[in-house]
Amino acid sequence: MKQIKYVAVLALLFMTTGMMAQSTDKEQITVALSSPGKPYKLKVDLLTGSIKVTGHAADNIVVAVEVEDDKNNKGKEKTKDGLKRISGGSGFELKATEKNNEVVVGSGSFFRKMDIEIKVPQNGTLVLKTVNDGDIVVSNVRGELEVNNTNGDVNLSGIAGSAIATTINGDISVSFTSVTDGKPMAFSSFNGDVNITLPASTKANLKMKTDQGEIFSDFEVAVEKSAAAPTKTNSGGVYKISKDSWVLGKINGGGAELMMKSWSGDLVIRKAKQ
Repeated sequence: MKQIKYVAVLALLFMTTGMMAQSTDKEQITVALSSPGKPYKLKVDLLTGSIKVTGHAADNIVVAVEVEDDKNNKGKEKTKDGLKRISGGSGFELKATEKNNEVVVGSGSFFRKMDIEIKVPQNGTLVLKTVNDGDIVVSNVRGELEVNNTNGDVNLSGIAGSAIATTINGDISVSFTSVTDGKPMAFSSFNGDVNITLPASTKANLKMKTDQGEIFSDFEVAVEKSAAAPTKTNSGGVYKISKDSWVLGKINGGGAELMMKSWSGDLVIRKAKQ
């Protein structure tokens, strides 16, 4: 049985003085990869907080964390009924596990807001997820990205490769330096705009839909003129007529599918500046 090579746990329990609880220095752990220089996979799953990932030249992964309560306490002296605050609930736990070049980062403090910043080698696969009170920001990486937010924005820049990104309440902004040929991609928000920037030579089949917004592009999009015919159904005396509202088109002759969808926001697909 293969053993887990590396487990790093960062747990700070501030239980004595208010001064300790008010520290805002970012705590940091460094994770060594089993096979430095080879492709890796990073998985991050938070309930509350933001995730920021940046590519760097080193072969390791550096994880830094800052807890919201500690930031908010800076310079504040809390009192209650004339009593001075001695300590607060400032304990937290962050764990990073490495096995065969796969690193999993998670929090054991589910109800504490944590903002995590991670530096990674540039060539890898990222699977990032957060739910409440935080954005996901990624820059300067190559590979496959799978990003899932619920109540926050997704911002990906300097990306080489492919991406799938979703959020419910937030905007999505993605800027590619290059795109993997033949790799389907999808970007979806319920309450937010979706803004994608692609190299001018990108070939793609576009599949786009917005219920309350509009679609814009500076690409020459060859829109399919044959709209789907309405469908009629009859179920138990209930008659229904529906029509698919997807807009289909091609850029540069077509290629892998690129899906963009929003309920309330605009869809924007633009050429990267030369």
